[in-house]
Amino acid sequence: MGRLLPDLAPWHASADFRRLWLAGLITNFGTFLTFVAVPVQLKELTGSTAAVGAVGAVEVIPLIVFGLYGGALADAYDKRKLIVFTEAGQGVLSFALLVNALLPRPAIWPLYVVAALSAALGAVQRPALDALIPRIVPHEHLPAAASLNSLRWTIGGVAGPALAGVIVAYAGFGTAYGADALTFVVSVVLGLRLAASPAHHEAAKPSLRSIAEGARYAWGRKELLGTYVVDLAAMVLAMPLAILPFLADELHAEWALGLMYASIPAGSLLMSLMSRWTSRIHRHGRMVAFAAAGWGLAITVAGLAPNIWLVLLCLMLAGGFDMISGIFRGAMWNQTIPDELRGRLAGIELLSYSIGPQMGQARSGGMAAWTGVRASVWSGGLLCTGVVALLALCLPALMTYDTRTSPHAARVKAARERTTREGATA
Repeated sequence: MGRLLPDLAPWHASADFRRLWLAGLITNFGTFLTFVAVPVQLKELTGSTAAVGAVGAVEVIPLIVFGLYGGALADAYDKRKLIVFTEAGQGVLSFALLVNALLPRPAIWPLYVVAALSAALGAVQRPALDALIPRIVPHEHLPAAASLNSLRWTIGGVAGPALAGVIVAYAGFGTAYGADALTFVVSVVLGLRLAASPAHHEAAKPSLRSIAEGARYAWGRKELLGTYVVDLAAMVLAMPLAILPFLADELHAEWALGLMYASIPAGSLLMSLMSRWTSRIHRHGRMVAFAAAGWGLAITVAGLAPNIWLVLLCLMLAGGFDMISGIFRGAMWNQTIPDELRGRLAGIELLSYSIGPQMGQARSGGMAAWTGVRASVWSGGLLCTGVVALLALCLPALMTYDTRTSPHAARVKAARERTTREGATA
């Protein structure tokens, strides 16, 4: 049984990892409250699938622009300061949603403006978070750290949406947004206790040239490029979250909306709790492709399922596959990307795992308005599976990647050991 449970070595080895993990857990809980509340509020205000899906569309450009620039900032400046600043900004935005929700007639436009600004702040923050992990966690514990970070996300992903449905129904949108704002206060306090994490001495200053340097490195690493493309395809083609309120209506299961939002994170949580086995897998690229195809198949069946219970089961299976993909993508990134490029590559990673879901929301909402809710879900899943299979054939570097023989993994490990020795003798 112990072989199935998550590896807690990073938690025991690093106090900063514990602080970051707890801050992320608290923030994720509140973020998922808002994640559910915003589309439900838009549904009540507009009654339009396209209007709900448009939330994803307004987030795409900020994610692209600030994700790439945020990666350059993470390489050039203190990562702790970037994390704390953006957490505080997110708290202010949650407070703005609270104020709007308390108005006698809440406006629609603030929901889109806050979504865009929140995407920008998240895009600046995420590369700093990703670049900080390899600094505070020993190299050999990075796969376990990826599993624990995924576990943290899924705990909030299960509890947040499950409670959000109840909170929105019985306490209102203002309570959900207010609780989200409070979580950011706590996470800022924890963030201030992190040790400083200044730029690498070889890091380039943020500029278009430095961003282009990171892009050239990513393009030259075809196995990394494969992880981005496969995940982007899976999320764009088969992310159904924007239309779950409408699917619940079609299934006459409005009561289950919170459970529907929680099902994907619940599946991820179950998989992460049994993730110790992932440390024994070395061909990470194959697992990424396998998991993305499994995600697509699960979403396909969810769109065809005749009752709410089968839909919930399929969404949980999809979440489990998504967790497998995330663990192995994170392990590849953290074990093979040099420290001086980690922020910029994290910005590119952000494009695959953040822009994909936002574009997927826009796709699912627009297609639902054209073909119907169920067709939007199952056709997206089917397309996802087919495209991932094609990409697997076209990306041999991804499918043959092995962490035991990767020269990039060996160089990063050697650099980390050298830095540790120099720090011990200083």
